[in-house]
Amino acid sequence: MYETIVINQDQALCHLFFHCCLEDDRFTEPEMNDLSGKLVELGLQPKVKIKEELISYRSYKSSITDEPAYLRHLIQLINPVNELALYSYCVELCIDDPSLDPREVTLLNRLAEVLDIAPDTEAIIHKLTAQRKAVELQKIF
Repeated sequence: MYETIVINQDQALCHLFFHCCLEDDRFTEPEMNDLSGKLVELGLQPKVKIKEELISYRSYKSSITDEPAYLRHLIQLINPVNELALYSYCVELCIDDPSLDPREVTLLNRLAEVLDIAPDTEAIIHKLTAQRKAVELQKIF
C-alpha cells in the first residue's frame, strides 16, 4: 500500500521521520515541534504538507508487515548521499522522548542495516546523539 502513497524523495524523508517518531506509538508536542523543525531546516516545509503526509502515513502504518522492506523502499526513494547524517537525524527523533523503546531500537538497527552502517559506527552515532541531548537538557558538558 505504501508503495503507491510514498512516491518521491521528499515524501519518503517525511515518512521516514514520522516512522521514527511514531514507532513507540507516542507523538508528543515536543516531538512534533522537533520533527517540524527538521523538515523546515531541510527545506521540505514548502514542498510537502506535513499534516496531509501524517494522515497519509497513519493510513498505512498498521499495514507495514515487513519493516525492512518498508525502510528499503523509503531509502531507495531518498537515495541518500550522506547516510550517516540521515541516520543521525533518525536517532535524534527516536531519542527525543525520555527512553528508547525496544521497537525504536529494532527500527534503528534495521535502518542502519539498510543504510549499510557498521555496528561500531551505529554505536558511536547513538552515543554522540545521546550525549548531545544530555548537554541540551542539562546545559553542561
